Amino acid sequence: MLSCEPTTLRVLVVDDHELTRLTLRLAFASQENIQVVGSASNGREAIEMVQRCHPDVIVLDLQMPIMDGWSASGQIKTIAPNAQIIAYSSVEDNKLQEAEDMGSMDAFCKKDVPTTELVALVRQLGQRAANQIV
Repeated sequence: MLSCEPTTLRVLVVDDHELTRLTLRLAFASQENIQVVGSASNGREAIEMVQRCHPDVIVLDLQMPIMDGWSASGQIKTIAPNAQIIAYSSVEDNKLQEAEDMGSMDAFCKKDVPTTELVALVRQLGQRAANQIV
């Protein structure tokens, strides 16, 4: 059954810095039709959260302890192939190119991007995730 009501986009925030996680949660929580379904501080926690919370979009830091975003992204795609992953990092552009070649990331976003651009990217990928389910 089709509905005219907008669906709520489910977002998971993954970053090893508590202040970054909190800031992203607040930024997304203030947006209409976006729900932060969880947060994690490393890749291993992210995988567990994906299994429990079924996010549409994951904002995933690449450099974290225990398990980094590079390693976690491949496992996340295995268990949730429709989930869209944004590599969210301050690493140099050439490192992001390497990640792009890996194929497990759907988009790349530097940490110094304006909030409005990050929110727009999350919405764009959320739309892509919704279209893959149909």
